[in-house]
Amino acid sequence: MWNIAVKMLSAQRGKLLTALVGVVFSIVLVNVQGGLFVGLIRKAGLLVNQGDADIWVGHKQMNNVDFPHDIPRSWGQRIRSVAGVALAEPYLVGHSVMTLPSGGFEQVLVVGSDPASQMGSAAQLQWDPDALRQPDAIVVDRLDAHKIDNPALGDLREIGGRRARVTGFTEGVLGFLVTPYVFTTLERATEFLARPSGQVSYFLVKLAPGADAAAVRRRLQARLPDAEVYDSDQYAQISIAYWLQRTGIGISFGAATVLGLFVGLVIVAQTLYASVLDRLAEFGALKAIGARDRQILSLILNQALLLAAAGSALGLIAAAALQQLFSTPRAPIAIPWQIAAGSCVLVTAICLAAAAAPFLRVRRIDPAMVLQS
Repeated sequence: MWNIAVKMLSAQRGKLLTALVGVVFSIVLVNVQGGLFVGLIRKAGLLVNQGDADIWVGHKQMNNVDFPHDIPRSWGQRIRSVAGVALAEPYLVGHSVMTLPSGGFEQVLVVGSDPASQMGSAAQLQWDPDALRQPDAIVVDRLDAHKIDNPALGDLREIGGRRARVTGFTEGVLGFLVTPYVFTTLERATEFLARPSGQVSYFLVKLAPGADAAAVRRRLQARLPDAEVYDSDQYAQISIAYWLQRTGIGISFGAATVLGLFVGLVIVAQTLYASVLDRLAEFGALKAIGARDRQILSLILNQALLLAAAGSALGLIAAAALQQLFSTPRAPIAIPWQIAAGSCVLVTAICLAAAAAPFLRVRRIDPAMVLQS
């Protein structure tokens, strides 16, 4: 049946090409559009994902890493006393205004970490750790440099009325917001943000070797009933959910993807449906030589599977090529395997349904029609 299916498909190359283009278009659209969405929304949890912490401790109902509320720095002693905690470092995140040499201003997101370990910043965010140990030092991203008048190493800026010197650059460390990240030490961030020295945004916790993360979280929560305690994966998902629930980004991306997918699948379904109806005489010939209805159905479904497999393979190759060509730190295209597999399964199901839909017409074919034609 497979050989017959291939020959019948290749006999009408124009319709085969039309259906194949529809499948490829659908696969590419779902993967690229879905990849853009995933790449963009993942940036909402950038600080968490690259923070090198096992557990995050913050204020009650903390829901976004970029919008924290202050907690007492004195909590550090209680956190470090919990069994299973190897390291607990304060972390400060807050918004301030940078004064530019041109006379303009730029809103920035200041991130301060402990100058000794620099957990949550230097070790994970691709710069020389010694850069932050210089006087007035800050580190910014090269791709955001144009927003702050393109500083060179050693150039001065002001943040919150305090002098700041650019001593290093990250590469592609861009958050979900348009606000540039400014990385510095904890004490310097306290000055930039005009915060009391006894207040921080989070404590970043590293577990002792062999410690059970869930058990340590429960102990921390019991020790600090006024805090929220999450592991890194949980808090990254919470930060992502914040934007999905409070903005229309998910709906807009989803609607565009579904609309384009619908157009592509309609092309595929209509072409396959018409293709089966155009071959009624051929199916009649097969029935005349003894083919059963089950064999005819198997032939039709084999054709649909071949088309779906070929189109899915070409579509995934095209999507991977577009990802390599157009993915950037500012607009990353991240295609998880779930999206790739799901798009192939969906397209295959549509192809099978469209091909099988006219089978009732095929069953009613009288083999005698072959002799009459």
